[in-house]
Amino acid sequence: MPEFSRQFSPQFMPAADDSAGAAPLSFDRRVIQLKRRLVREATQAIGMLEAALDALWRLDRDAAKQVTHDDDTIDREEVAIEQECFNILALHHAFARDFRVLTFILKANADIERVADHAASIAKVTSKFRGDRPPVWPTALRELGERVPLMCHALMKAVLDENVEAAKALVKSDKTIDSLDKQLFDEAIDLMAGETMTGEVSSRDHLCNGMLIYRVGRELERVGDLMTNVAVDVVYLATGSIIRHAKRLTAPPHGPTHGNSPFDSRG
Repeated sequence: MPEFSRQFSPQFMPAADDSAGAAPLSFDRRVIQLKRRLVREATQAIGMLEAALDALWRLDRDAAKQVTHDDDTIDREEVAIEQECFNILALHHAFARDFRVLTFILKANADIERVADHAASIAKVTSKFRGDRPPVWPTALRELGERVPLMCHALMKAVLDENVEAAKALVKSDKTIDSLDKQLFDEAIDLMAGETMTGEVSSRDHLCNGMLIYRVGRELERVGDLMTNVAVDVVYLATGSIIRHAKRLTAPPHGPTHGNSPFDSRG
């Protein structure tokens, strides 16, 4: 069982933090607790995203408002995790895998907090739609709303398993998210040009809803980018290889050499 996953399996997870009144925690113990906090934070952020989308589809403004309130909890946890990382780095001479774990937590922590920000943004957009009934949601937006949360869950499994191949597959899957974002742009224009939205709204409100629809798509596309960033960092965590920009940096001037993988490490 991969180390990261092992430390989160129920049989390896203490029931509670018993550090109060006890001797200072060891380096290993502090890092394990930090990993647990990161996973909990990510679970909460993904839950926010799913709740924001559910509120959007139903145009439930009250449910959307609750999502925006939850963002404060993620903000506080993000700062606390970052501070603990800095404390550990200052007090211990982390190197090799221990250093990779801490840098992974620092970077993933920031990206996860931004996922919660995008979920809150979707919730805020929900309250701005005109009319009492949901509009006709474009096909591309519906697909983005399904694919992006699934991508988040797949990434969490890759993190826990330190599954390099799964992480690389997620990096490649971001192209599909980008394509859907471009498709949504065209569909939003068609919606605003036509009269296919439901609900009793004026022409101005009709245009407003079309722009808000595309705004939601952009928020989801950014979440996909953030998940790609974390997937790249999973590869670094597990192997020590940095694959960010690997395709661009390793491709020869006149195109890729036959047989070279975009994830081949150099040096």
